[in-house]
Amino acid sequence: MATYIGIKGINIPTVSSDPANPIAGQVWYNTGSSTLKGYGAQGTAAWASGGNLNTGRYSQGGAGVGTAGLIFGGLPSAKTETESYDGSSWTEVADLNTGRSWLEGAGTQTAALAIGGTVPADTAITEKWNGTSWAEVGDLNTARQRMGSCGITTAALVAGGGVEPPVAATAITETYNGTAWAEVGDLNTARVNAAGAAKGTTTAALIFGGGPPSLAITESYDGSTWTEVGDLGTARYMQGGAGTQTGALTFGGTPPAGGTTVNTESFNGTAWTEVANLATARKSMGASGSATDAFAGGGSEPPAYNATEEWLIPDATKTFTAS
Repeated sequence: MATYIGIKGINIPTVSSDPANPIAGQVWYNTGSSTLKGYGAQGTAAWASGGNLNTGRYSQGGAGVGTAGLIFGGLPSAKTETESYDGSSWTEVADLNTGRSWLEGAGTQTAALAIGGTVPADTAITEKWNGTSWAEVGDLNTARQRMGSCGITTAALVAGGGVEPPVAATAITETYNGTAWAEVGDLNTARVNAAGAAKGTTTAALIFGGGPPSLAITESYDGSTWTEVGDLGTARYMQGGAGTQTGALTFGGTPPAGGTTVNTESFNGTAWTEVANLATARKSMGASGSATDAFAGGGSEPPAYNATEEWLIPDATKTFTAS
């Protein structure tokens, strides 16, 4: 059986009162109340204001999570600027080699992919971020923009997207193995501006929404074929996406009536449920993360926003009981 000291390398301290400023993951035994307690994420997630981007933009790529994010490219103009987020403020880091917009992102703050987009013509270029600089790697088989994406630098997926001229919706899916892209099974419904579960994998992916017109269709991928699952409660395109195939999040975007929405929905692997709304309606944002730690940066097409919102479950003290 695993023990706390075996996992953490320390004993559970005994104290007469709760620590004044506990940190996430801290555990202690309170002799005053004769209870075992810990501190960490619990309760209901909600959006909170974060630090502003240095360069306001929309249609950019995003990677990472709400406390360690990355944004790159975007409009107005085909931007090369890349910014890194520490959960509080954005810092400009090394530029993309090829400025572009309507591109997709995958991966983490220190190991990301910038995929496709428009320069302004559709491009197949893929660049890899190592935490310090970008380098070109294997191109997509089909140059396109406005795809849905998920994964990491050694196992990424893009699906759908538009091919110019004009921006015609496709159902094409490609997976990346760290070296090259390969075409796999098509989506059932062709679409542009869909969102993906950013932390999904090439064998357990989720793509949802898209358009135009606004779609509610969600499709799940098992590494071979796509299957339609529960529809979004609010159809939309140009929305943000985060999470995994069994725990996803979508937020903002353009609903059927047009404009932008603040609506946020959570997916449990079967159905979508409305949860806490964004503070500011937006679309075409940089977004990534998990179902419990995500960000929405910039967006709104045009004007270009620089505001960031973070989706987090708050930390709190919890008393452990035997069951």
